[in-house]
Amino acid sequence: MNLGRLLNPLRSSTWSVRNYGKHNKKFLYKNGQKFEGITYYPRTPDHQDPPVEPAKLFRVQRIKPVKGNPYWEKRILKDLGLDGKQSDFTVVKNIPENNARLWKIKHLVKVTPVTFPYGEPTAQDVRHTILKENGECLVTKDLGPIDIRQAARQDYDEQPKRLDTDLLRKDARLKWLNPW
Repeated sequence: MNLGRLLNPLRSSTWSVRNYGKHNKKFLYKNGQKFEGITYYPRTPDHQDPPVEPAKLFRVQRIKPVKGNPYWEKRILKDLGLDGKQSDFTVVKNIPENNARLWKIKHLVKVTPVTFPYGEPTAQDVRHTILKENGECLVTKDLGPIDIRQAARQDYDEQPKRLDTDLLRKDARLKWLNPW
């Protein structure tokens, strides 16, 4: 019997084998789908991704300072117009060239896709367009000619169930007198 094994039980159990190199796991993954050089392995064989409509524009805001970065990152920020104040933002197209530039400075900027919940603006809507921080582009449409608006106002005034000023005053007064 080996006396060293009895005296030091940990020594005998620390034998380990190191495998250098990369393990070949290709035999495990057989149902991969190729997408432009990338192999995607779905969780189930019949898995379908939901259809995604990519955003046409990105709202890009700088979140880190320009100082201390290499010249190529500063040049990209300057080309995008983000070398000024940190609160400034710019809007860029979602095209491969701009996406490659944004990928290089992704640690310096915050990219938000621009959505149009009320429709895309036209040339006449430029004055009535607001771009919010969450990427929503709100377009205030023109209501149309004055005759249509006056007719809509008369229809509203003639409705019996509308909340007029007298009804709101009475309701507010009752709530003031008896709040509970």
